Amino acid sequence: MSEPADEQERVARELADELRKLRVEDVLVSTLVQLSSIAYRRLGLTEDSREERDLAQTSLAIETMQALVPVLEGFLDEPVVDGFEEQIANLQLAYAKAATEPGGEPDG
Repeated sequence: MSEPADEQERVARELADELRKLRVEDVLVSTLVQLSSIAYRRLGLTEDSREERDLAQTSLAIETMQALVPVLEGFLDEPVVDGFEEQIANLQLAYAKAATEPGGEPDG
């Protein structure tokens, strides 16, 4: 077998090993963290994110987080779930504030 084929086979084995270890709740936690980060960024609250303001995207992120967090109850420790619920509440408050600012109407 050639070296590129050996390398591809090794990478495929490593990926298969990682997938065997991966749990759905791990993927969902990662997704929630990413959604939270995107939502805060799309609020455009800082100078470097102001140009990226998109309240429709923020709203979608919040709603998605609200849908996912209850699914994780029973799979994650209660403080982790509580932390995500607190993030959602903070995002909702920041969204409400941003939506009332001049030019703060949601896009879409």
